[in-house]
Amino acid sequence: QVQLVESGGGLVQAGGSLRLSCAASGRIVSINAMGWYRQAPGKQRELVATMPSGGATNYADSVKGRFTISRDNAKNTVYLQMNSLKPEDTAVYLCNAEGRILGDKLRISDFDSWGQGTQVTVSS
Repeated sequence: QVQLVESGGGLVQAGGSLRLSCAASGRIVSINAMGWYRQAPGKQRELVATMPSGGATNYADSVKGRFTISRDNAKNTVYLQMNSLKPEDTAVYLCNAEGRILGDKLRISDFDSWGQGTQVTVSS
C-alpha cells in the first residue's frame, strides 16, 4: 500500500497564495507520475496539474499561469504552488500518485493511490 498525505490547504482571500504538499510513503519502488486534482461541491473531479517523471507537466487551462507543480523525487513529494487564487478555485484538492510498489514475496506491482484531500477555500 502507498499512503499519500496532503497538507497546506486553508482559507485565503481572492488574489492570495497557498502551497500544497503531498508526501507518498510505503514500499515504493518508483513513481511514474504525481499530480493534483480537485473536486468542488456538486461537480466532478477535475485535473489540476500532473507531472510525470521525465515528462512535460500538464495543467488545466483554468490554472495555467497561476499554479505551478513541482516534485522532490528524493522525498516522494509533490507540491502545488497556487497564486492569484480565485473563488472558483475553491474545492477539495486531492493528490494522486502512480508507480510501482514492492509487495509480498518481493513481487513488484503497479499502484495508483489517492490522498484524502485538503480543503482550499477562496473568499471574494
